[in-house]
Amino acid sequence: SPKMDLLHSNGVLIIQHLQRDYRAYQDFLNFMSHVGDPRNIFSIYFPLWFQLNQVVGTKMIWVAVIGDWFNLIFKWILFGHRPYWWVQETMIYPNQSSPCLEQFPITCETGPGSPSGHAMGSSCVWYVMVTAALSYTVRWKDKSAVTLHRLTWSFLWSIFWIIQIIVCISRVFIATHFPHQVILGVFAGILVAEAFEHTPAIQTASLRMYIKTNLFLFIFALGFYLVLKLLDIDLLWSVPKAKKWCANPDWINIDTTPFAGLVRNLGALFGLGLGINSEMFITSCKGKNSCKISFRVFCIAASLAMLQLYNFIKIPTHTEYLFYILSFCKSAAMPLTVVALVPYCVHSLMRTTEKKLN
Repeated sequence: SPKMDLLHSNGVLIIQHLQRDYRAYQDFLNFMSHVGDPRNIFSIYFPLWFQLNQVVGTKMIWVAVIGDWFNLIFKWILFGHRPYWWVQETMIYPNQSSPCLEQFPITCETGPGSPSGHAMGSSCVWYVMVTAALSYTVRWKDKSAVTLHRLTWSFLWSIFWIIQIIVCISRVFIATHFPHQVILGVFAGILVAEAFEHTPAIQTASLRMYIKTNLFLFIFALGFYLVLKLLDIDLLWSVPKAKKWCANPDWINIDTTPFAGLVRNLGALFGLGLGINSEMFITSCKGKNSCKISFRVFCIAASLAMLQLYNFIKIPTHTEYLFYILSFCKSAAMPLTVVALVPYCVHSLMRTTEKKLN
């Protein structure tokens, strides 16, 4: 539509301005784009917070998974173009003089662009972390403590918005998103995170509940895709555009396709449910060692180390269905490691050490 073309063309002008005037900050902006990657939730933020506060860690996974699922559905509904291919195909520029937008190794996302998954995932997880941190200070009653709480509130929310703004700028800078797409992503993420502030049932969910939720999310997404396909609407329309207009074919990654994200998130949610409802979790995280600072520090260090090792596991991409199956298994193994395997091993090691000392 003319209005959308105008919005896109204005967005292109902003991208050109950023790429021209903020060239010196290229490495920093690329780094911040990685900071906003939803996959960091499972490999960095979650292992840190779960060992410090299991309620916050559990909420973080639910918010990340449900938020990314909504992001997928919104992308399928909104059909948002990405700048790096839109400028090549639009007819609004005269004499075929389309603007030149620079691409980077992380530019060539293959899914639709609206809303931004990075912006939505970043706002989701940081909203959870900020509200969790403030929940410790809101109980302070004396006058000096109330003042400190207000200062802390202002500081943390300032940090929140600074991070969101920089993540948004970084996604626009690399020509992966238009400005309106990242703004939509930030506020959509906040809404999802706020909804889970009032959903305490996830803390006591059984493994059956986790499995039912996984099945619902998968069946709904797959059914939505198949129904629209029967109506001759191709929800994977963005993949050929990405392959056609990406400056370097090596930058195209199957891991950025819509179904790859869905499978990855379903695996993470299943792994969390399996871990929380396991005997290893009950023995270690509910035992007497769970209150010790040394136990939590060891768990955090071991969890982060193990998850970094998972990053070295490269899933073969030559067969798409095999890739999805292995991606699900790898994603399920990550929260299972954090919730059950690592705490159980640390608990067993500490118990053995205590017996030797006695």
